Amino acid sequence: MRTLETSAYDVAGSFLGVREVAGDLDNPLILAMLKWDQNWPTHDEVAWCSAFVNFVAKILGLPRSKDLRARSWLAIGTPVNLGEEEIGSDVIVIKRGQGEQPGPEVIDAPGHVGFFGGYEGDKVIIRAGNQGNSVNDSRFPKNSILGIRRLY
Repeated sequence: MRTLETSAYDVAGSFLGVREVAGDLDNPLILAMLKWDQNWPTHDEVAWCSAFVNFVAKILGLPRSKDLRARSWLAIGTPVNLGEEEIGSDVIVIKRGQGEQPGPEVIDAPGHVGFFGGYEGDKVIIRAGNQGNSVNDSRFPKNSILGIRRLY
């Protein structure tokens, strides 16, 4: 197993509080994350959770999806079984949206991605971008988990 001196979770933590700029202005850091692998984003007011994970992975030389779709991370790294997650470089992908959602075999569907931060009761803690328009630690229902991937 590869070990990192500084984990992806820790690097992501150095960006806690980075947020979108309301109105016509854009946060240049978020826009740079979005444009790293894609040319089409022109504003920071698009889904940027995958761009954030790609950015942190790039900093550490870890595998990246190079895709702005959150579910694209379901094909990166090594699958991790529930109960074997580790805080550090494990990426977690969850369902997003209301109503019936497809399973993890469908990549082109709504989702959310970030770094696994542990459990709190029936919630999973995710450190990610685009959570309330910022980088923060948020809690989501465990039953929304689509998959967990280890990047190293």
